[in-house]
Amino acid sequence: MAGGLKEVRNRITSVQSTMQITSAMKMVSAAKLRRAQDAITAMRPYAQKLQEILANVSGTLDSSEGVYSQEGQGNNVLIVAITSNRGLCGGFNNNIVKEINNYMAANPDLKCKILPLGKKANDYYRGRTGVFTEGFGDEPFSIFDDLSFSNVSQIAETIMEQFVEGRWDKVVMVYNQFKNAASQIVQNEQFLPIKATEGTDTSSVEYIFEPSREEIVERIIPNSLKVQLFKGLLDSNAAEHGARMTAMHKATDNAKDLVNELKLSYNKARQAAITNEILEIVGGAEALNS
Repeated sequence: MAGGLKEVRNRITSVQSTMQITSAMKMVSAAKLRRAQDAITAMRPYAQKLQEILANVSGTLDSSEGVYSQEGQGNNVLIVAITSNRGLCGGFNNNIVKEINNYMAANPDLKCKILPLGKKANDYYRGRTGVFTEGFGDEPFSIFDDLSFSNVSQIAETIMEQFVEGRWDKVVMVYNQFKNAASQIVQNEQFLPIKATEGTDTSSVEYIFEPSREEIVERIIPNSLKVQLFKGLLDSNAAEHGARMTAMHKATDNAKDLVNELKLSYNKARQAAITNEILEIVGGAEALNS
C-alpha cells in the first residue's frame, strides 16, 4: 500500500507541475493576444476597403494594364499555407492542413505547390507533397520570427513577380481569421489573379485616376496586394495566440480536475491504510490479552 501511495503522490506532483506550465503559457498567450488583436483590429477595416477598391479598379483595366487580373490558362496553383511556428494551440494548424488537403482533393487536375509561411506547414508538407521556396529565401516559413510589413512585402513581391512571369496561374491564401479568443475561421482566399467583388457591377463605376492610371497599376495595386498578405499574417498571428490561450486554459482546468481526483484517491487509500493498521494493532492487543 505504501508503494501505491508514493506513486499517487508522484502523479499529483507531476500534474501540478504541468498545471503551472500550462497556466504560465496561458498568461503569456493572453498578453501576446492583446497586442496581436490590436494590430489586426486596426489593419482589418483598411485592408478590406482597400481590397474592395482594388477589385473594382482592376475590373476597369484592360488585359494589357491589369497584369494582376489576367486569368491563367494553365493549372499551376501556389497555395500560401499560413500556420504557426509552434504547437500547443489546439486544432489551429490541423484545420489549415485539412482545408488545403480538401482543396487539393477536390481539384485533382490542379498542380499545387505549397509555400509554407509558418514552421508547422513546412514540417507537415516537406515530407509529403513537398514545399516550394524557390525565390523566397532560405526560410520563408520563419516569417513569424520577425513579422513586419517590410519582410512580408518581399514575399509578396516574389509571388507577384512569379505570377506575372506565368509561373502560377492562380495563387490562394489559406489562413485562420481571428474572430475572438475562442474562435478562428479558416479562410481560403484567392490572392491572384485579382477578382472583382461579388455582386459589384464594375462597368457602372467610373473612376478618375489621380495620379495616372499607369502609376496606379505600377505602385498602388502591388502595394495593396502586400497589405492583403500582411493582413492575413496578422489575422493568423492573433488567431494563434487566441487558440493557444484557449487550449492552455482548458489544459489547466483539466489538470485541476485530475489533481482533485488524485488527491481524493490518495486520501481514500491513506485512510484505508490507517484503518488496516488500527485493525492490526487492535487484533494484536486482543491476542495478547487472551
